[in-house]
Amino acid sequence: MTLNHTPDSTARAARAPGYARTLAAACSAVFVAQVANALPASLLGLFQQDLNTHGSQLTWITAAFMISVVCFEFTFGVLGDLFGRRRLIVAGTALVAAGSTVAALAPTVQVLWIGAALNGLGAGAMFPGSLTSITAISRTLRERAQAVAVWSGFLSAGAAVSPLVGGMFAKVGSWRGSFWVLVGLALVSMALTLVLATESKAPEGRRLDLPGQITFAIGLVLVLYGAVEGPESGWTTLPVLLALAFGACFLAGFVLVELGAESPIFDLKLFRNRAFTVSSIAAVIGMLAFLGSCFTMSMWLGPVQHQDPIRVAIPFLLLQGPAFLFIPVVSRLLHRVAASWLLASGFVLIAIGCLLFTRLDVTDPGLGAFLTPALLIGIGFALTVSSVTAVALNSVPQHLAGMASATTNMLRDLGFALGPVVVGAVALSHAGSSFSADLSAADLPPGQTAAAHQIAEAGGPIAVNGLPVGAPGSAAHGLALHALGSGFSTAFLMCGVAAVIAAALAAFGLIGVRTHGPEDNEEPTPLAHGEDGRPETVFTR
Repeated sequence: MTLNHTPDSTARAARAPGYARTLAAACSAVFVAQVANALPASLLGLFQQDLNTHGSQLTWITAAFMISVVCFEFTFGVLGDLFGRRRLIVAGTALVAAGSTVAALAPTVQVLWIGAALNGLGAGAMFPGSLTSITAISRTLRERAQAVAVWSGFLSAGAAVSPLVGGMFAKVGSWRGSFWVLVGLALVSMALTLVLATESKAPEGRRLDLPGQITFAIGLVLVLYGAVEGPESGWTTLPVLLALAFGACFLAGFVLVELGAESPIFDLKLFRNRAFTVSSIAAVIGMLAFLGSCFTMSMWLGPVQHQDPIRVAIPFLLLQGPAFLFIPVVSRLLHRVAASWLLASGFVLIAIGCLLFTRLDVTDPGLGAFLTPALLIGIGFALTVSSVTAVALNSVPQHLAGMASATTNMLRDLGFALGPVVVGAVALSHAGSSFSADLSAADLPPGQTAAAHQIAEAGGPIAVNGLPVGAPGSAAHGLALHALGSGFSTAFLMCGVAAVIAAALAAFGLIGVRTHGPEDNEEPTPLAHGEDGRPETVFTR
């Protein structure tokens, strides 16, 4: 495998004015956006205690952020092209500051959802704005590769340190303090962008696809609402059935709209390419497995075991840290190993880690059993997050690379959004069924049994698990704990199976695929309009 690059004379060409300043501003923006993304991971247990939440309400805290990113990332990319990437970053940072303020002041979990959604909208603007701002000012492929590598490092660093920051401030004060810290970081990043970043735009041929945006957003939100609420409200209840049915109709309408759109936000013609289709499906399933395992671990340590936020944050350093530390390693591997094999290998490591997690004992509060599985999943993610974009981009002709990158990144984020929703539904459904069966067979005082039944009907076994000692229904705490352990072990198993499927798709579905790449002396072309901000350096065989 060889790296496509420019001649040395071109590589040594003078950098564009403002390159270093724009890169610094972009890195600060993506760091803040990713801190906003990962911050709730170590705080779910505190949310449950302070805001009296139950399972699906906790799921919505994470899902609200990712749904906002996925629904609007293409449109934000177009807005950046039309009106300027620096303006887009500033607007996104302002949304994160506003969303974090709402979260810090939230009196109920429903208000916290609003804060999370605003943070997701802001991050959805900052990801494409920050990336396209640095790629627009890069003059050579090598310079772009270096800039994206640095940018990716700050992206990974934000994900790694965010749970630790949240845990530290929750330890010394309140979880609300961590959101005030995020407000401060957002304001600093906004100032850096205004002072340092160079404005850029590319309005030629760009236009908003409002019908596609509207049908996609409504359809996705409705389907995910049904999936989140189904385990606790009941899959046959009218709101859940209507949400799933109307959501499917809107998504079908989205497909029809995109097939006839002049400037589609989602180019369905790309899926005529087998390699692109296979890698895209693998990305959705594999990222579902990764973020699903992250969410499951945060629920296990937080609302289930009620561990200290600092302890919750430690395994997340192993989950997210390798993506930052292994950037030079992965870049070199992409020189020498087919990206499809790196992709498959990464998914295999994620699968092994998830399957090891199924052996956890919910009554054991020790962290030792988390370290090896978390590290394996973290290394696996480090291998896949770069490789999935490389496979997708190299499987299409160069003139389609921009749209292919944007589409792949959106599908990857769709996998991130589906992870908490799907595993939450599986875990809570299994735990609810198990708890009901165990409670009916248990020999508890009649008053305790009736109270536990009533509380479980309203908030599931996670509500019973959170009852203080001596409260009505608290005698069923042990039953609820074991039911939740069984439910979330099943979720880990499902994540492992998903990762195995993604690995098989990457290993066998891409056999015989031809790749495309630019000529060695080609200058870099602009990256995808509407990218979400996570493409990696592209290599070809």
